[in-house]
Amino acid sequence: MVRISAEILGRLYGQSGAAAWGVSETAFAAALERSAQKTLAEGAKDTRRLERFLSALHVKDLALACACAEGTELAWDHFVREFRPVLYRSADALAPGGSARDLADSVYAELFGLEKRDGERRSLFRYYHGRSSLATWLRAVLAQRHVDRIRAERRLDPIEDEASYPAAATNPEDDPDRPRFLALVRLALLRAIATLADRDRLRLGCYYGQALTLAETGRLLNEHEATVSRQLARTRKAIRAEVERYLRKEQGFGDEQIALCFQCTIDDPGPLDLEEMLGSGRSRKDSEPERSL
Repeated sequence: MVRISAEILGRLYGQSGAAAWGVSETAFAAALERSAQKTLAEGAKDTRRLERFLSALHVKDLALACACAEGTELAWDHFVREFRPVLYRSADALAPGGSARDLADSVYAELFGLEKRDGERRSLFRYYHGRSSLATWLRAVLAQRHVDRIRAERRLDPIEDEASYPAAATNPEDDPDRPRFLALVRLALLRAIATLADRDRLRLGCYYGQALTLAETGRLLNEHEATVSRQLARTRKAIRAEVERYLRKEQGFGDEQIALCFQCTIDDPGPLDLEEMLGSGRSRKDSEPERSL
C-alpha cells in the first residue's frame, strides 16, 4: 500500500491546481497512489524514492485528467480547447491524408467514458498517471490505436506478406530490456535531431513543441502551409531513418528488436520531451562540427 505523507500531498495538491477543477484532495491522492503503485510497485515503500517519483510527475495535467474523468464540465471545456488540436495534429502526422482523424474522434469517446461498468463511466483518463505530459500521453494513445488498426488490417493480407513486418513482443512492459531500449531510442533521437538544419529544427519546435498550427508555423517561417506540412513529413521520415540506422548499424539490432524499441516508445514514452531534445540538439550542433552520423 502506498503511503503519501500529508506534507507531500499538500504541496503537490497546491501545485496541481486541482482545487480549481473541483478535484478533492482525497481524489487527487488516490490518483497519485495509483501512479506510484503502477510504476514503483514495492519500491513505493521507499519514502525518498516515492517522494522523488511524485515530485517529477506532471501534477497539473494529472489534476486536469482527474477532473475530466469525473465529468467536470469546466475541465472538459478546457481539455477540448487545449488538447483537441494536439490530437488532430498527431492524427495528421500519422496519416497525412486525414484517414486517422476518425481515430482521434474515437479517442475522445474513450476519454469521456461512454462505456459504463457497474454504473460507473470507464474513462480512459484513469490510465493516465502523470509520468509524461498529457499531450505526450495522448499522442502515444493515438499512435497505439493507429498501430492496432494497421495490425487488424494486416490480418486480411496473405500470410506471406506478414514476413516483412517483424512482430514486437506481446507486452513490451514485461521485457527486461525495456529501459535500455527506451534509453537507446532517446539517444538516437538526440543524435538525429542534432543533424537537422536549424530551419528544420525550428519548424519542429514550432509545430510540436509550441503546438502552433501549420498556418501559424508557415507565417513564422514565411512558408506556405502545404510546404510546412511536406517539410515536417520529410523531417519525421529522416529522423526515423536515422534512429533505425543507429539501432541497426551501431547497436547491432535486428528487425524484431528495432520494432520492439519503437513499440516500447509508443506504449510509454516516459521522459521523452521534444522541447528538451530540440534544445539539446541545438546545443550539440553548436558545440560540434557538422558531420553525418
